[in-house]
Amino acid sequence: MQNGLRLKEAYVLRLSHRPSRDKRVTTHVALVARAFGAKGVFIEGEDTHLIDSIKKATEVWGGSSYFKVETISDGKSLVSQWRNKGGITIHLTMYGINVCEKIKELSSFEVPLLIIVGSEKVDSWYYHNVDFNLAIGNQPHSEIAALAIFLDRLYKGLELHYIFEDSKLRVIPQEAGKKVVKNG
Repeated sequence: MQNGLRLKEAYVLRLSHRPSRDKRVTTHVALVARAFGAKGVFIEGEDTHLIDSIKKATEVWGGSSYFKVETISDGKSLVSQWRNKGGITIHLTMYGINVCEKIKELSSFEVPLLIIVGSEKVDSWYYHNVDFNLAIGNQPHSEIAALAIFLDRLYKGLELHYIFEDSKLRVIPQEAGKKVVKNG
């Protein structure tokens, strides 16, 4: 990153990725995580094509020098390890406490955050073994939208000003049309 922005260290855990069904949504979870300031994403389940696709996007659009993408076999173990090492775990669910009530507290922590988003029905274990169950709203909604809104609230919009030093392409903002230039 350039332009001196330093954001809280946050990672995303995508639960129960099903390659035949979730490829597009999980890709978008990872792209949002990267674009909105997370340092990486852990994907529960095997999908080498998905991992390659996400890594290719970071090589072209930036972040490959710091954005970590990894598959894991057991999300519960990761959550337990994260908490045992002093990190904070946050499960985004429509059944949780509204993010507005907790975002100030979460912003004050100086330890890495693990933000958990589901795919299929989330095992009740997560509701009882995380530090926070947070809701963007108490209506059904997309995990992609929930993650984007949460990260934006966490970083107070600063993530929207990120410039990825290692990007090969860069968008030049315009009122009309599209302009993309090669870096370096």
